[in-house]
Amino acid sequence: MKILLILFLASTWVCAQIPNNCSQVVVGVSNGWNSSHVTLSVYEKQGRQWQLIGQPWKGRLGRNGLAWGHGLHPKVKSNAPQKREGDGRAPAGIFKVGGAYGYAPRITHHPRLQYRKITPMDLWVEDSRSPYYNRHLVINHIPKNKWEKKAQMRQNDHAHSLKLYIGHNDAILGGRPVPGLGSAIFFHIWRGGGTRPTAGCTTMHEAMLKQLIARINPDKNPVYVLLPQKQYMRLRKSWKLP
Repeated sequence: MKILLILFLASTWVCAQIPNNCSQVVVGVSNGWNSSHVTLSVYEKQGRQWQLIGQPWKGRLGRNGLAWGHGLHPKVKSNAPQKREGDGRAPAGIFKVGGAYGYAPRITHHPRLQYRKITPMDLWVEDSRSPYYNRHLVINHIPKNKWEKKAQMRQNDHAHSLKLYIGHNDAILGGRPVPGLGSAIFFHIWRGGGTRPTAGCTTMHEAMLKQLIARINPDKNPVYVLLPQKQYMRLRKSWKLP
C-alpha cells in the first residue's frame, strides 16, 4: 500500500486547563457517566469573560455513555472508566477541534479551518496495531484488501456525510496516539432523528452541525469540553471552564 498523504495531524497543547490562548469552547454536558444524551453549547471569550453564543442544543453520545479520554486535560483520579477502543463510550475531557470532512465539494467554514472532501481512497485507521493508528491516510488506489476496506472512511452514509474532528488520543508532541485508547472520534450527523446513540462520537441534527462547523475559528484555538454534569461543576474553577 502506497500512502500519498497523512492529513490533518493535529498539533496539541499539554496543560492542566483550557489553554490561555483558547477563546472558543464547545461544551458538552451529560447527566452522568452512563448517559448517551448530551446538551451542547458554544462559548467565546469576550475580554476575560465567557459568553454563550446562541442557544444550547441536544446531541447524542456513545451507547454506553462516557469514559475519560486522552486529551489536553490532566489525568483525573476517578473511579470512572477510561476510554478504550470499541468500548462504546464517548471520551470525556478537553480536546482540540480539528479539520472538517464531508462528501460535498465545498462547505461553509472559516477560511483557516481545513476541509477535506472524502473520497473512496480516504482511510481512517482504527487498527491499534498499525503505526498509522488514529490517523487519516489517503492511498493511491481504491481499497483492495480487507485492512484497507475496513479502514476506508464511510461512503454513502448520510450520518457521516459531514463531520468535524475531535482530538481524542491525538498525536502528542510529535509522538503517536496510544494504541488501544480509542480512535476516529468526530462530531457528525445523528441517526434516526436523535433516537440512536453512537459508538463514541458526538452527534447532532444536521443543521446544528453545519452551524457549528461554520462557527469554528482556528484563530481562537477551539476546544471541546465533554463531561458529566457533576464533574463539570467540580472541575469548572480549576479547569477555567465557561
